[in-house]
Amino acid sequence: MRITELLTKDTVILQLQSQSKADVIEELVSKLDQAGKLNDKAGFKDAILAREAQSTTGIGEGIAIPHGKSAAVKTPAIAFGRSKEGLDYEALDGQPSHLFFMIAASEGANQTHLETLSRLSSFLMDSTFRSNIESAETEEQIMSIIDAKEKEELGEEEQENPAVELAQDAPGTQGKVLAITACPTGIAHTFMAADKLKQTAAEMNVPIKVQTNGAGGVKNRLTDEDIKDATAIIVAADVNVDLSPFEGKHVLQVPVGRALKIPKELIEKALSQDAPVHHNSGRSSEAEGGQKQEQRSGFYKHIMNGVSNMLPFVVGGGILIALSILFGELFPDSRFAEMLNEIGSSQAFFLIVPVLAGFISSSIADKPGFAPGAIGGLIAVTYGHGDATSSGFLGGLIAGFLAGYVTLGIKKALSGLPPVLEGLKTILFFPVLSIFITGMIMLLINPSLTQVYVALSDFLEGLGGTNLVLVGIVLGAMMAIDMGGPINKAAYTFGIAMLDAGNLEFMAAVMAGGMVPPLGLALATSLFRNKFTKQERETGKTAYVLGAFFISEGVIPFAAADPLRVIPATAIGAAVAGGLSAFFAIGLNAPHGGIISASLVDGNPLLYFLSIIIGAFVTAIIVGLLKKDLRKV
Repeated sequence: MRITELLTKDTVILQLQSQSKADVIEELVSKLDQAGKLNDKAGFKDAILAREAQSTTGIGEGIAIPHGKSAAVKTPAIAFGRSKEGLDYEALDGQPSHLFFMIAASEGANQTHLETLSRLSSFLMDSTFRSNIESAETEEQIMSIIDAKEKEELGEEEQENPAVELAQDAPGTQGKVLAITACPTGIAHTFMAADKLKQTAAEMNVPIKVQTNGAGGVKNRLTDEDIKDATAIIVAADVNVDLSPFEGKHVLQVPVGRALKIPKELIEKALSQDAPVHHNSGRSSEAEGGQKQEQRSGFYKHIMNGVSNMLPFVVGGGILIALSILFGELFPDSRFAEMLNEIGSSQAFFLIVPVLAGFISSSIADKPGFAPGAIGGLIAVTYGHGDATSSGFLGGLIAGFLAGYVTLGIKKALSGLPPVLEGLKTILFFPVLSIFITGMIMLLINPSLTQVYVALSDFLEGLGGTNLVLVGIVLGAMMAIDMGGPINKAAYTFGIAMLDAGNLEFMAAVMAGGMVPPLGLALATSLFRNKFTKQERETGKTAYVLGAFFISEGVIPFAAADPLRVIPATAIGAAVAGGLSAFFAIGLNAPHGGIISASLVDGNPLLYFLSIIIGAFVTAIIVGLLKKDLRKV
């Protein structure tokens, strides 16, 4: 398939009207929608914004490639827009962006479509190609330039990179460098980073081979022979990459955007082996250069790995519990309601702590850590002291770290086994020993952990008056500061832990704080219409729905466009809602759902939702006072 089958005249904008990043996204999404390429305009825009929230797609050199893969796309397509003046798209090099290619991949995009979309990303690394696109005067000229470039390149498609292959055989060249590139969608940055590394290596006369982990699968896979001969490996990725084949090799791990921004520096570091030596135990040794370096790790990383994998159980189970109560009230003695509660409460919620512990452990010790972590977490919630049988999240956290480091210790202890026994390590020695040791320790310490957990829960439950209100204010503000980021997740995890312990007030404050940001901005677009563009007012309508269902990310488009005004306003409004919820002593017996969870409010539901509405109005008023009237601009 040719690029010009995906990029057509009706998806080209020769001169964008947009003046900001948010406007560009809206204008290009609208162009795709008008051309009949989308099933759901709002849904695809959400996919684009979600990708931008991970890292900017403004790759520098005047180019931005916003992209998304979503069921909201009817037909894979590309939209192109050009801004001769340039605008701030938060590019990696800090310069204005002029050329914008928006890639829309459908959920079921086939291999041919994905390869074509990726090919365009590679073309944009060619400065001559970019210059020709910038000077084109008509849609036809743009299509012709792309078509000519594609015809030129297709004949060389099967070759890795002629310049690089010559460099491998040239006398006096340096050691061979390997690389892996990968981005969340596997469409644009993956291939652009690969091409940038190849081009830079060719200029430096350095042999290189780059594996791309794209949406269509792994291409140009690194072989055992490649790895054996390599000086070092560059892993430029924003997603997890299996590092196990690189045992004993220097591995330099960076975000994929770094390969676009500083490819020469990365290659130089690889050549000088200025990178940690990878060991499958998860540790790194001292580099030859004499500087001790460590892989990106740490307490926070391990906990977040557990929390992010635990959340689907929390959200799914919590909403099913809410629905079970709703159906139970509408249809008393309903067997369906009982089944929903069984799935949500007895099954999904029961697995929360074991899953948390399992993924914390696997973050520390890779795959061998999961089983002992999950078993340790299961002991934490089933083997306690007296009438109390659970150490809850406290036990789960301790079980996860215990299992992870026990497994690392076992790996190290067995590292000297004869090669003939290598295959038995992962399927026999690691699981048996790690589960045994972790299980025995947890059985011994969990009764004491249970006592501590119960005492802590009783203390928090006994909070009242000013103390409880202060906690509610802090939790509410934390939910709004970074819109689903680490601070938000810390507050949410605390709320879940207290919910698990039977303290419902904290979860109520957390959910109130999470609902306020999108609801507050939605109200602002309605109350202060002259201070928002038409596109922002349309986005506000969607934010009403997202906020009502406790989806904090509904505020991201506003926060991304105007963070200095939006984030403080939402944090203040959310703090007000969390504080009022605590002041009214409202509890909530569900970790998600928003208005769906109304039937699970412990206390006066009207006062609870009044707290949220007041917080949303506070946010809206602050935003309205801070923003300028567009009629006066």
